Amino acid sequence: MAGASMKDIKLRIRSVESTMQITKAMQLVATSKLRRAKERMENSKPYTRISTAAIAAAVSCCDDPSVPYVTPRGGKSRCYVLIAGDRGLAGGYNANLFKAFSAHAEGTDACVLPLGRKAIERCHRLDLPTLTDDYPRVEGMSVGTCYHLARLLLDSYDAERYDELWLVYTNFVSMMTQEVMIEQLLPVQRPPEGAPHKPVSTVYELPPAETLAQVLPDFLAGRLYSALCDAFASEVAARRSAMDSATKNAGEMISDLKLRYNRARQGAITQEITEIVAGAEH
Repeated sequence: MAGASMKDIKLRIRSVESTMQITKAMQLVATSKLRRAKERMENSKPYTRISTAAIAAAVSCCDDPSVPYVTPRGGKSRCYVLIAGDRGLAGGYNANLFKAFSAHAEGTDACVLPLGRKAIERCHRLDLPTLTDDYPRVEGMSVGTCYHLARLLLDSYDAERYDELWLVYTNFVSMMTQEVMIEQLLPVQRPPEGAPHKPVSTVYELPPAETLAQVLPDFLAGRLYSALCDAFASEVAARRSAMDSATKNAGEMISDLKLRYNRARQGAITQEITEIVAGAEH
């Protein structure tokens, strides 16, 4: 029995060591991707700030209640741009995102624009209607693709396929912290009455309503691109943390198994010595 137990423990040690090599490799890959992902994310922020300020200025100057992108609609149908991961093994990254999305969309007539393979799989599992399933990869998605997505979303909004557009993604706060964000993109929210704001000296060649209609595709494209960069950096950071924890746990498990193996080996040696001594006495 002792020999069989030692063999089982040895096979278990080899199995955990193989798993540890995989998790260590994935941790190194995530670490190498994280630096580039953070640079890409930080480079996307200035345009988002500028375009957001331009939209806010146009909205504050637009007094026309008939402008479709500013005026709320009576219906409650929503479209969610759901940005999830390309793959799993990232801790609670995808699970936390889907939990927040489900809670926010509960009880509404919702369609989804899923970005990332996990988002597409989630929509299929829940049988949610989607605008398109053509974007299973978040990593490396270009600005040009975001412009195409912005045009698709605006065309669907103009066709009254939905009344509100929401963005659901994971914001990169730090290496250890990523938080799920849910933002309304359409209709564009006016600043609340009495809210402090900086004076704007923008001169419009066209009426603010027409300016808003022209600027909005650029704003949506930039906002989507920035959210994609945030989401991918968050995914890589979450995967790095998960693989680091898995590697440490595997190391602790190997140490425990080696201790059990040594104890079993010592027990087997002690039993053999006892049998030899007992045989010599007879």
